[in-house]
Amino acid sequence: MDEIHKMHAWKGWLKGVVDGRSSEQALLVTGSARMETFRQGGDSLAGRYFSFRLHPFSVREWCEQQHVEPADALDHLLERGGFPEPCLASDSVQADRWRAQYFNDLIREDVLEFSRLHEINTMRLFVELLRERVGSPLSLASMARDLAVSPATLKRYLDILQALFIVFTVQPWHHNIARAILKSPKVYFFDTGLVRGDQGVRLENAVAGMLLKHVHFLQDSAGRTAGLHYIRTKDGTEVDFALSEEGALTQMIECKLGDNKPHRGLSRFAEQFPDTEAVQIVYGLRQEEFRNGIRNY
Repeated sequence: MDEIHKMHAWKGWLKGVVDGRSSEQALLVTGSARMETFRQGGDSLAGRYFSFRLHPFSVREWCEQQHVEPADALDHLLERGGFPEPCLASDSVQADRWRAQYFNDLIREDVLEFSRLHEINTMRLFVELLRERVGSPLSLASMARDLAVSPATLKRYLDILQALFIVFTVQPWHHNIARAILKSPKVYFFDTGLVRGDQGVRLENAVAGMLLKHVHFLQDSAGRTAGLHYIRTKDGTEVDFALSEEGALTQMIECKLGDNKPHRGLSRFAEQFPDTEAVQIVYGLRQEEFRNGIRNY
């Protein structure tokens, strides 16, 4: 059952189907379930289903499907993004045409379910600003001044964009780190093809998406408490990403283009958290290596 969230009173109908099915019958239901968080009421499906979040292709999946090397798979995903249609398109022109149409349809049809018509242009401008701010701490107050709207309005827009799986945010990790910044999430796009920036920014966005996919797999398939964060202190020391499980750091990850020298921030936190794996993902690295407590991939 696909796109079921667009059906009126779908939860009540589906509840009846689930409760009346035979023991041999299996149901697979797809749709943007998070859109329902904006709508109140309706029958509850609690205890009747398991939720699995679908993500774009990862490097591993593209290697397995296309029988290519990881470096080639990464280059393809950096150019096309991981959504199936542009990834499988015959050329980059067809991929770009699909992406433009998909984005326009999302804004025109789905955003209108939550917003008034006159807000659509402001929403488009907001997305354009986000495309240029990937990987940077997000200041809604500053962007609100640029767009002549309130920060509360942009917060609502951001919630809508997350509900539509256009963007996701990464919150700062602050447990056991002195002078850690407690606010300012970073924003990334589910589709790396929407990112406006150099190769380094696109690499960081792609890594963020694949790390979130891993976190959601741990949550949805294993029921584990996992999270994706970044680390930044008030003196400017930063690491791109940090993974946590059960409230403890498990990995710290830094993305770099070509330079395999140990990152200053990663080296500092590797000393502070010796039980946490420190990883540098280096684009173009010819050979994996372990240096000064940091593993380069």
